[in-house]
Amino acid sequence: MTGDPKKRDVALIVDDSPETLRLLTDALDRAGITVMVALDGGAALRIVEQITPDIILLDAIMPGVDGFETCRRLKRRGDLDNVPVIFMTGLSETEHIVKGLEAGGVDYLTKPIAIDEMLARIRVHLTNARLALSARAALDVAGRFLMAVDGEGRLLWATPQTQKFLATLRREDGSEPFALSDEQRQWLQRIVGAAEATPPGKSSFEGERFTLSYLGQGGPGEILLRLTVDDMPVAHVELRKELGLTGRESEVLSWLSRGKTNRDIAQILGLSPRTVDKHLEQIYEKLGVENRTSAAALAARVLGRKGDE
Repeated sequence: MTGDPKKRDVALIVDDSPETLRLLTDALDRAGITVMVALDGGAALRIVEQITPDIILLDAIMPGVDGFETCRRLKRRGDLDNVPVIFMTGLSETEHIVKGLEAGGVDYLTKPIAIDEMLARIRVHLTNARLALSARAALDVAGRFLMAVDGEGRLLWATPQTQKFLATLRREDGSEPFALSDEQRQWLQRIVGAAEATPPGKSSFEGERFTLSYLGQGGPGEILLRLTVDDMPVAHVELRKELGLTGRESEVLSWLSRGKTNRDIAQILGLSPRTVDKHLEQIYEKLGVENRTSAAALAARVLGRKGDE
């Protein structure tokens, strides 16, 4: 089910029924999917500590920690945000279906499982997950710190760079995923509730290291936000002051020190790749270095020294 014939998708099945595990394992293996199994939620959580599956099939009703709570705990892990969870249940009541979707599931299958239907749904969700991940990765390469939250300020998704930054803001015990503070939620509700938000509302918050900008509504229940990390301008200023660079040169060098390619930097700063090349030539000359590796190392030393002062 993957475009790369050398790579098999990995499915995690969580179910306390040996018969169901055997049936699904055989079907998925025949479809070219590698299968991991867990008999309960605790085992599933231990497995994802070691391997990130591409999709999870989760029994809704299990002894001990049920599937709904297991899903919530899985989704608290940032590396599983984009992994689709399909609930399996013998219950057809709407309340259980809604409960599964609210817990973070994307779909449900009613037992006894119809194998052809299951495989078709898996194909769709794997494709959608890859498309979403590719789009967010493209935004990430362009230096876009974007995320989406729901109406309560809970994180729905974020580009990879944003996820890494938000991980530094998680609560100390790590038990809860990132969510907007009460002050930030009130700001967002005012912006979303306004008839017009032109230009898009921006706000920074005392004690935080970022500024939020409201971009608009995404999909159903999604509020798109841009996050500006406030230490980026500081880095530009320090490089300009310490190394005698122009403002634009310090921006180019700052992004270079963060591992961005010339093409990435061009997209981030709205320049042509040729212009970035010219700036780098001037930077190398001013710094007395011969290549990007040496320039990046010098920038890292300057910024590291300033961080220690």
